[in-house]
Amino acid sequence: MHKRSSQFCFGCLLKIFDPNNKRYEVPVNLTKNDFYRDRDYNVTLQNNPVGILVTRKSNGAVLFDSRNMAPLVFADQFLQMGTRLSSPNIYGLGEHRGSLRLETNWTRLTLWTRDQPPSKGGNLYGAHPFYLNLEEDGQAHGVFLLNSNAIEVVLQPYAEGQGALTYHVLGGVLDFYIFTGPSPVSVIEQYVGLIGKPTMPPFWALGFHLCRFGYMNSTELRRVIMRNRALAIPYDVQWNDIDYMHSYRDWTYDANTTYRDLRSIVDDLHDHDQRYVIIVDPGISTEQAPGTYPPFDQGKQMDVFIKNASGELLVGQASPGMTAFPDFFHPNAEEYWFSQMQAYHSKIPFDGLWADMNEPGNFVDGSVVGCTDGPLDNPPFTPPFINGGKLAIRTVCPSAQQAVSSHYNLHNMYGWSETKVTSAGLKRLLGKRSFVLSRSTFPSSGHYGSHWLGDNRSEWPDLYYSIPGILNFNMFGVPMVGADVCGFGGNTTRELCIRWMQLGAFYPFMRNHACIRTEPQDPAAFDSQAASYMRTALETRYTLLPYMYTRFYLSQATGNPVVRPLFALFDKTEAIDRQFMWGDELLVSPVLEEGATTVQAYFPEGVWYDLYGKRVNVTGGEYVELPAPLSTINVHVRGGSIIPVLPAALTTNAARKLPFNLIVAPDENSTADGLLFWDDGESLDSIEMNRFTCVEFMLKGSVLETNIIMANYPAGVANFMVLGISSRPRNVSLNGRSITFEYDAENEVLQVRTLGVDLRKRFTLWWS
Repeated sequence: MHKRSSQFCFGCLLKIFDPNNKRYEVPVNLTKNDFYRDRDYNVTLQNNPVGILVTRKSNGAVLFDSRNMAPLVFADQFLQMGTRLSSPNIYGLGEHRGSLRLETNWTRLTLWTRDQPPSKGGNLYGAHPFYLNLEEDGQAHGVFLLNSNAIEVVLQPYAEGQGALTYHVLGGVLDFYIFTGPSPVSVIEQYVGLIGKPTMPPFWALGFHLCRFGYMNSTELRRVIMRNRALAIPYDVQWNDIDYMHSYRDWTYDANTTYRDLRSIVDDLHDHDQRYVIIVDPGISTEQAPGTYPPFDQGKQMDVFIKNASGELLVGQASPGMTAFPDFFHPNAEEYWFSQMQAYHSKIPFDGLWADMNEPGNFVDGSVVGCTDGPLDNPPFTPPFINGGKLAIRTVCPSAQQAVSSHYNLHNMYGWSETKVTSAGLKRLLGKRSFVLSRSTFPSSGHYGSHWLGDNRSEWPDLYYSIPGILNFNMFGVPMVGADVCGFGGNTTRELCIRWMQLGAFYPFMRNHACIRTEPQDPAAFDSQAASYMRTALETRYTLLPYMYTRFYLSQATGNPVVRPLFALFDKTEAIDRQFMWGDELLVSPVLEEGATTVQAYFPEGVWYDLYGKRVNVTGGEYVELPAPLSTINVHVRGGSIIPVLPAALTTNAARKLPFNLIVAPDENSTADGLLFWDDGESLDSIEMNRFTCVEFMLKGSVLETNIIMANYPAGVANFMVLGISSRPRNVSLNGRSITFEYDAENEVLQVRTLGVDLRKRFTLWWS
C-alpha cells in the first residue's frame, strides 16, 4: 500500500493505493491543472498508526485529519478511512433526501445508485462522494473521493463544536481531492472545475415544461396542449412518458392506434415555437423475433449489451418485458445509440431526450436467472441501507461484465455513461446544444446533462425537500436541476399546486410532471383563479430568464452555482434551507406550509427591495414576517444588483424578439453592478467563436454606464427601472441628451421608458 500527496492549483491530492497490485480506478479524465503555485495548506504524515493531517496554512483550520480516527483498512473489497471535521456544518454526499445541513449524530449515508422513490435516509438515484465543510469563521473547504464503488459514509460526533466521518468503500482506491476554498462558492468552483464544468443549456430549456405519465392517447395529449394555450400559459416544452411507445419499447411509438397522429402534434408544437422531449429507458426489449426490432438486433450485432459473469447476454426485466442493457462504456455504444436516435428522429423530430431508469433499474434482482455466488455479488460488507442486503436488488448483477470493468465497479456510473453518450449523439444529430435529462448522476454529469429529483409525492414535505435537493445538485456541478412540480405520486391539491408552481418558477429546470392514474395538474386543469396565479408565477420566471441564462453562462465558464444557499454568501445562515439565492442577487422566500398566508423570511445585512421595486424596511440580519397570499411568492433583489429582464411572453422564442429592461437596485452607497450574456440560445460554439454579446452594467451615484466585453449578437434595452431614488430627479439624460421619465414617489422608483438602446454600444444614463 502506498500513500501519495501532491498539490494542484486549488488544493491537495491524497491518493492511497497498492503499487504492487493494479486495482480498478474510475475511468474519467479530470481537469487537473499542472500549474503549481504557493499553496495554502500544510500536510503532516503520521506513520504509526497511519494518519494524515491537512490544515489551511493561513488560519490553521483542519481540512482533513485521519489521525486517531477509524483505522485505515485497505482490503480487496473493503477500504476504510476516517477524518475529523472542522465543524458540524457539513453538506453534500448525495443523493439523499433530507435537510441541507447533514446531521453528525451517527448518520449513515449509502452511495449506490438505486431506482427508489425519495425517502429520508435512503440511497437514491445518484452517487456524489463530495462534501463541503463550513468552518466556524465562515470559510470553507471541500473533500471529494474519486471512487465509483458502493460507499457508506458514517457521520459521527467528535469533540464539542466539531464532527467526524468514516468512509467504508467496497473497492477501488482512496483518491481524495481536498479543496481549500476559502469561500463556499470558491470550493464549489474548484470542485466543479476539476470534474468538468456544466454544459450550457439551450435557452428554450429554461422555459416551462409539461409532462405526465398517463397521456393515454394522442387525443388526450393534444387536449392538454390546446387548453393551456387557450389560457395563455407560458409554456415551451411538451413531454411524453413511456405511454407513447408501442408496448413500452424504446425508439417506437404506437403508430396504428393510440398515437397514430403523434407526428402532427409534434409539428404543431414546432409551428408554435414549442419543443418536444421523449423518455428513453435503457432496457431494450429482447422478446421480438429476430429482424423485427432494430434496437435489439443492431445492439446484439454491435455487441454493446452488458454480459453476465459467464460472458452471455444478461437479461433483466423492465416495462417492455425481458430486456438487455446497453453498456455505454463499450466502444460501439455511441454509434449504436446515435443510430437509434437518427432512425426515430426521422419519424418523430424530438428536441431533447429524457434518460430515465438509468441506475439502471431492473424489475428483477440481478437478472432473470439471478446472480452468482461469488464475491462481487456477495461482498463481505454491504452498507445497511442497501435493500435486502444485496447490491443486485432492483438492478443488474454486480458480477456482470462491461467493456472496461465489472458492473460492481461501474454501477454508480451507469447513468453518467448514458448521459455522456446521449449528449454526444444529440449534438451530432441536431447540430445544436443538447438537452438530456438524467435520473441517475455521478460527478461530472452536469458537464453533459441535467437532472430532476425523481419520483417525489404531491405532499407538503416534498415541496420543502426540493430546496435542499436543488441546492445540493448545484454544489455537485449539476445546476440544471428541478423537482416534479406539484408532485409526481398521489393527487395534488389546488393550494399545493399553486405554491409549487410558484416555487418551481425558481427552479433552474421547471417541469410539472405527474404519475399515471392521478388527477390532472397542468395549469389549465384548475379553475380560472388558480390558473391565473400559476400564470403569474410563470410570467415572473420568463421575465427573469435573461438573468438566469447569464448565470448559466457564468456557471459553464467558472463552475459558479446558478442557485446557492444563503450560507454561500452570508454569515450565520448555515442552517437556512427554506430560502435560497439565485446567483448573488435574488432572494427567494417561498411558502412551504399548507394554509400559510405569511412567510418568515431571513434578510441578511444590506439593502433589499421586492421584485416590484419597493424597499424592504429591515436593518439586516433578522427574520421578517412577509405577507404571502396565495397569489404571491416573495422574491427580493439585493441592493447593489442590476438585473436584466424581458417582458413576459408565451414562449422563450417570443420573448427573445423583445428588447430587455434593466432593474437597477442601488446599495447603501448608491452603487450597483450586473452582467448580461446573450447569444442565439442554441449554437454549439457561440461562446468559443465569440458570437455573443456580453455587457457589464455599473452604477455609481446617479450615473449608469456600460462596459462592452463582447458585441457580436444583437441586444437592446427599452426600459430602465431604478429603485431606491428618494426624490424626484430634475433631469435625466442619455448620452448627454435629456429624455422624458416617470417617477413613483410612493415606491421611490425612477422609470425611463422606450429608449431603444443598442447594448453593443456603450451608453451613459445620468440623472440629477
